Amino acid sequence: MSLKFEDLAVGQEIGARSIDVTRQDLVKYAGASGDFNPIHWNEAFATGVDLPGVIAHGMFTMGAAVQLVSDWVDDPAAVIDYQTRFTKPVLVADTTGTSEPGAVIEVVGVVGALDADARTARIDLTVTFEGQKVLMKSQAVVKLA
Repeated sequence: MSLKFEDLAVGQEIGARSIDVTRQDLVKYAGASGDFNPIHWNEAFATGVDLPGVIAHGMFTMGAAVQLVSDWVDDPAAVIDYQTRFTKPVLVADTTGTSEPGAVIEVVGVVGALDADARTARIDLTVTFEGQKVLMKSQAVVKLA
């Protein structure tokens, strides 16, 4: 089934997901992004610069959150704009050697606005960690045929 602009309504939920994050995920992301700042993998360094522990890359969190939208629309190229503000860090505990995630990010997407002329939908994302918003004004604009 293909997504139709006419079937959308403001306030409609597009989905929700929990994203498990491990320190290994952060190391992989560092390799892909080139961001090897030790606050993203080294506990001693992170606490030494007054952070409460190792934190996820902001862009990792942002990218993981928008995956909900690209999966929903079933076409990553349909996401024509995506913006957010980083408000709180995602602390990732060291769970190496266990099957437990170091953090769980919760994402919920809702249709925030529709533009019939442009055939676009603004999707508002609520992104939380331990009950607190970690991204604010997280919005993706999707172009529909």
